[in-house]
Amino acid sequence: MNAPGSTRSNDPARQERLRALNLELVFRQVFAAENPVSRTELAAATGLTRPTITRIVEELIAGRLVTETGATPDGRAGRPRMGLTVSRRGPAGLGLDIRTDGLAACVVDLSGAVRHLAFAPFTDAEAPAVLDRLAHMANEAAEAASAEGLTVVTATLAVPGPTDGGIVRTAPSLGWRDVDAGALLAERLAHLDLHTSVDNEANLAARGELHRATPDHFLYVSGGLDIGAGIILDRRLMRGSHGWGGELGHLTVDPDGKPCRCGSRGCLQTYASLAAILGGETPPAGQTADAALLAWADAGRPETIAALDTAATALGVAVANVLNLFDIDTVLLGGSFALLSSWLIAGVEAEINQRVLSARWAPITVRPATLGPDAAAIGAAMAVVDRIRRDPTDWLASTR
Repeated sequence: MNAPGSTRSNDPARQERLRALNLELVFRQVFAAENPVSRTELAAATGLTRPTITRIVEELIAGRLVTETGATPDGRAGRPRMGLTVSRRGPAGLGLDIRTDGLAACVVDLSGAVRHLAFAPFTDAEAPAVLDRLAHMANEAAEAASAEGLTVVTATLAVPGPTDGGIVRTAPSLGWRDVDAGALLAERLAHLDLHTSVDNEANLAARGELHRATPDHFLYVSGGLDIGAGIILDRRLMRGSHGWGGELGHLTVDPDGKPCRCGSRGCLQTYASLAAILGGETPPAGQTADAALLAWADAGRPETIAALDTAATALGVAVANVLNLFDIDTVLLGGSFALLSSWLIAGVEAEINQRVLSARWAPITVRPATLGPDAAAIGAAMAVVDRIRRDPTDWLASTR
């Protein structure tokens, strides 16, 4: 019988939790290392014993989370040690994106490398038709990943609007309202046995940029079907109390302005979205809207240049409000705005310099996003990296 106050009955649970914490600690060390790291270096960095490191590394290798890369010097005398790095033949994430120019499917491995990227046009914006097409693309992506030794374990859908769990509350540019895209997608992908989720495309794009060499604080602005924003502070995405933050396209830039499809007036969307810049014109066959606008502007077409100037001014006004509120000094123009950035940056900077209080002593940088229009698809696929880095034991348990 256990003595009063004894916790012996909890020992197995405590041991299992300690094992999980040690495994997570070692995996994070391998994940964060810029170069292959040896077992000796892991022991020194974590304070764990060499036998414990050996056991954990063997488990991580068996679970295809870590792989040996060959001999690597570790600064000690004697022969080089075997290096360890994140595996590129293990779990992978699938990102699905509803873009201005169609649909995209992307597979990213655990190292963050893009292993598959495919596109398809869509003409029917009705939710069932869009999700049917995306499910077909997801199947093709999963097959392509499997051929490279990868196992797709998550599927994340990027949508141009606020989400509530799997429900798209509103996506005016698609005509969607209260669409349970999560359930519809999960139903179509049930045979793949994936963890599925739905999120705002600007938030996912900002997360994709965050995994690249970016500042710790930045405002990501996505232009396309809608205009959204991802706000990154201290390398964390600010989502708001319900996860609906970042609807930059529906900031008011003119209270008495044009009516917006959201029901309000004078939204940034009505001045700076691709539809607003196009002004009712149709791009030539086989050319995307942003590519057509860029070609027309580069050719000196007056009405296109004027529309881009109007868009840049409105965008600058909206962005300046955000910068005054959050004290951010880097703005990334993403989505279609990345392609059009050479025609937008000057106008956006002019408004920022005039309207942001701190701009006089703390210059603000406006530049195109690193990932361009692929950021949301890549960010959606990167959900697997965040999920497994946060809890590698969950993945390992599923492989036993």
